Amino acid sequence: MSGQTTYADWIAVDWGTSNLRAWAMRGSTPVADAGSGKGMGSLNPDQFEPALLDLIDPWLGTGRTPVIACGMVGARQGWIEAPYAKVPCPPVGASSVKPEVKDPRIDVTILPGLSQTTPADVMRGEETQIAGFLGMTPEFDGILCLPGTHTKWVQVSAGEVVSFRTYMTGELFALISIQSVLRHSMDDAFDQDAFMAAVRDGMADPQALAGRFFALRAEGLVAETQPGMARARLSGFLIGAELAAAKPYWLGQRVALLGAGKLSDLYAKALAAEGVLPEIADVTEATLAGLTAAYETLKDAP
Repeated sequence: MSGQTTYADWIAVDWGTSNLRAWAMRGSTPVADAGSGKGMGSLNPDQFEPALLDLIDPWLGTGRTPVIACGMVGARQGWIEAPYAKVPCPPVGASSVKPEVKDPRIDVTILPGLSQTTPADVMRGEETQIAGFLGMTPEFDGILCLPGTHTKWVQVSAGEVVSFRTYMTGELFALISIQSVLRHSMDDAFDQDAFMAAVRDGMADPQALAGRFFALRAEGLVAETQPGMARARLSGFLIGAELAAAKPYWLGQRVALLGAGKLSDLYAKALAAEGVLPEIADVTEATLAGLTAAYETLKDAP
């Protein structure tokens, strides 16, 4: 669909720290999509509108096209701050904000994220994915796990986000595997058996992680480490420690995973080893469903 020239009824936007993704929508159906590396983290406030127009200009007609955006575009360092809604609350439905735009062909609305006071926590973008998932699975009561750079564990009941916790597991993996001494032990292979063994170790003994990490480097120096062992074990140790900490969320609960394929697969395998068989949902489908629900609500608002 990318690269098509077509007019849109409205435009859906998922704008994160590193990337920008947009879809030309006809009703609830995407008819074209485009993306760029112009995420929130690389832009000044006056650069957001040009970055958006670079992607969506072919989809704009002569009228005013609604643009519904979620994610870090609404952060304090983003285009304009969209204040958080406090949980417990529905994932989408709180007050949105509209940045000033120079191009008369677009009407931009930015959705707010969610916040929690005790323990302190925040999310931006995931709330829209949660809303989309609940729209597709309205009877769901349980736990949503959203694996990613900052993985979220979210308690959902009666259509509301009740509580959530964030774990920096993905960011820690990236920092350790790319910037620490363990970068010398990493390769592109991934041993699934080593991953599962490390998950068990990480869950059983999370306080030993710092020592286990250095052992990965030492093993590469004094023993014949098989390809994929270090990367898989580092991932397993971190995810195992996260599961140990998040156990009150998933133990005995209905769990659904909402994230990118490979990472969700790792979480699914780790949870299955603990007797939890999570449902799997497509994150892009959920994002679009959440943005569509927000568009329909805003369209019908007085």
